[in-house]
Amino acid sequence: MSMRRTTTTRRAMAAVSMTAALALALAGCGDDGGEEPGTGGSGAPSAPASPSAEDKGETQQEDTAAGENVDPDVKLAETRGQGGLVLVVNEVKRDSGGFLTVQGAITNEGDQARTTSGWAGSEVNIVNKNPNSVAGATLVDKMGKKRYYVLRDTDSRCLCTTAITSLAPGKTAPIFMQFPAPPQGTTEVDFNLPTFATTSLKISG
Repeated sequence: MSMRRTTTTRRAMAAVSMTAALALALAGCGDDGGEEPGTGGSGAPSAPASPSAEDKGETQQEDTAAGENVDPDVKLAETRGQGGLVLVVNEVKRDSGGFLTVQGAITNEGDQARTTSGWAGSEVNIVNKNPNSVAGATLVDKMGKKRYYVLRDTDSRCLCTTAITSLAPGKTAPIFMQFPAPPQGTTEVDFNLPTFATTSLKISG
């Protein structure tokens, strides 16, 4: 297990005590797929543990190495974005404590460098705390009529890859993001990252 996964697991396990509360909150989402983050609703759950400054620095550094232990030859899904960007999902796995981790990579197959700012979403507080990240990703459980947002701690720092530099042609950025896990009976969700087309993901574990 990489150091990045160890740190992520430690932060995730710190949120175990809130799993039941998250589940209750998510159950309040409406038939439209859930409330938008920042509206006071339950659509954007937070991991309760606020990491120390030392832990923040460690996590920030390790986030850039996300996906290093994922087999790039395993392609669970592929979706295309603007300007020749291609997102490949390599792993969708339930973790202990009721979390779901999505890992993959984004490659620039175009002929110009592409910025990554749009991937953090449109919620101002989240964008400011997680610049050039994949914090804007969402999962939708169509059967359960719920939308899940990337987990974040009490400082609004996401459990996801951050500080992704602009992608030059031919370059690839490994990514990961962690969500509250849908119910065990849910085996497929729709995944969306801003600027990319929505794609379906099969959940393992």
